Amino acid sequence: MEIILYLSAAVAAIAFLVLVIFLAKTLKSLQGTLDSVAHTLTGLERQLDGVTRETTELLHKTNSLAEDIQEKSENLNSVVLAVKDVGHSVQRFNHSIQNITSMVDQQIDKSQDKISQVVQWSNVFLELKQKWNARKNSPVEYQADAEEILVRKRERANQ
Repeated sequence: MEIILYLSAAVAAIAFLVLVIFLAKTLKSLQGTLDSVAHTLTGLERQLDGVTRETTELLHKTNSLAEDIQEKSENLNSVVLAVKDVGHSVQRFNHSIQNITSMVDQQIDKSQDKISQVVQWSNVFLELKQKWNARKNSPVEYQADAEEILVRKRERANQ
């Protein structure tokens, strides 16, 4: 029975040796995988640093673009306000012209009777002048023409 005990101890030792060999191979394979992961992480870390730098630069450019847009927007606001003021000025000018036009129309309407009288008197004056010139040329015809002018003048005055 002692032999069985030695034999069992030898089998157990061989099994333990096989287990240790397979465990060593597994650990060696795991070591290669971990080295590969470490190498990949190092490359990723470098890439992440590059992305971080580019992101920082992009953020700075974005901030300066935002400031530039804000400045231009403020300048554009002043231009819009100036155009708005010009529009108001043109509107006031148009309103003033309309007022002047309506006042002129009213004055013409008020003065229309006077204007028509001036035109009538001008016509009378022109007829008198023609008659005067005709009188110089023929004194007899002037008497008839003078009476005719007086009749017309009375008719116009009655209108």
